[in-house]
Amino acid sequence: MDYINKYVEENKDRFLEELFGLIRIPSISSIAENKPDMYKAAEYWKKLILEAGADRAEVYETEGNPVTYGEKIIDPSLPTVLVYGHMDVMPVDPLELWNTDPFEPVIKDGKIWARGADDDKGQAFIHAKAFEIMVKNNTLPCNIKFMIEGEEEVGSPNLPKWCADNKEMLKADVILVSDTGMIAPDVPTITTGLRGLSYWEVEVTGPNRDLHSGLFGGAVANPINQLAKMIADMLDDNNHVTIPGFYDDVLEVSDDERALMAKAPYSEQGYKDALNVKELWGEKGFTTNERTGIRPTFDVCGMWGGYTGEGAKTVLPSKAYAKISSRLVPNQQHEKISKLFKEYFESIAPDYIKVNVEYLHGGPSYVCPIDLPEYKAAELALKDTYGKTAVPVRSGGSIPIISTFEEILGIKSILMGFGLESNAIHSPNENFPLEQLFNGIKTIPNFYKHYADLKK
Repeated sequence: MDYINKYVEENKDRFLEELFGLIRIPSISSIAENKPDMYKAAEYWKKLILEAGADRAEVYETEGNPVTYGEKIIDPSLPTVLVYGHMDVMPVDPLELWNTDPFEPVIKDGKIWARGADDDKGQAFIHAKAFEIMVKNNTLPCNIKFMIEGEEEVGSPNLPKWCADNKEMLKADVILVSDTGMIAPDVPTITTGLRGLSYWEVEVTGPNRDLHSGLFGGAVANPINQLAKMIADMLDDNNHVTIPGFYDDVLEVSDDERALMAKAPYSEQGYKDALNVKELWGEKGFTTNERTGIRPTFDVCGMWGGYTGEGAKTVLPSKAYAKISSRLVPNQQHEKISKLFKEYFESIAPDYIKVNVEYLHGGPSYVCPIDLPEYKAAELALKDTYGKTAVPVRSGGSIPIISTFEEILGIKSILMGFGLESNAIHSPNENFPLEQLFNGIKTIPNFYKHYADLKK
């Protein structure tokens, strides 16, 4: 549709300045002192949606951070698309590893460099501008609703209740989300699955105080040593998780689907080079793409204890700690896995230490069938832009609220993202290529068009 390309070209500079205004708000949901910034971001989104052509937009309170909701209903008899995104971002630490100010966006090498450039301010912004294009050109073929939340990066703890309380207002036929990625800039991708998550903090206690490692070493168990050994024992020689019952509910993927996954463009050497590792690692019997998409995991996200300051201190610590996560696949229930881990980890603790396991948060996995009209609309829209059929992939990441949407609102989500692995989301020097941003803005209107046609 030529008018889309023309509108984008004529408004590129304004689009970028509006996006930069959003990025400049340090809306870090995990830091209490940034709470006022969450409201600034919510109000900014309200303004974006209204100026794009919404009939109404409001900032709603939750028990945590706010949610911005907006809508344009052109005909109640037409299909309704609910756009979901999030306004919160990850912390920027370690700040010294950034090459630029994380909240002062810079364009360099054809990319926007800033926290939230991709995840999810840049990707959610795509939808605001795609909506604007169709409204301003009087070509919107369906009803559009926006739901932009402020707690995705901390697990969306208050959004389920808000959705349940506003179920009628949120009524729609499909949820459209751009918070995922593409295999490569020239390989359109639709994410058909997300892994679930369980996350714990473990505390191991040995003696009742820190001890002199010379006077007591060899006679009293070191909690750090013991914790390290217990964690190492959680995987066997095939990198298979040893928790009894861990795999009982895993939904095995058919040989046919594994064959389709194998057709996705992939360079193992390129993968290794990008990460600067000599060899890859994982569960025996599965490829790298399968390990990150259809298999569960067990990982230590952080571990500490004892003396970690400058110089030496010969201490046998009283306590050791670890933060541990498992990515889960369809049919695995995060509540059940949480209980299995806690029971097993406590059961293997020797008598000379005490173990306390605290479950921090988690969420279910998600799968979207590829035979839905919503999926077909996304496939056609991406083909319009990229000239080739999209590849269905299962992401290794988690967006726990997606499954909750299906449970509470009773509708499927289409995950059509434009991010790239090289965009370094959650890391220093996050970035988003301008090409991906503008291609996204050009693609979304075609989704609306194809979806409305398929639903006739």
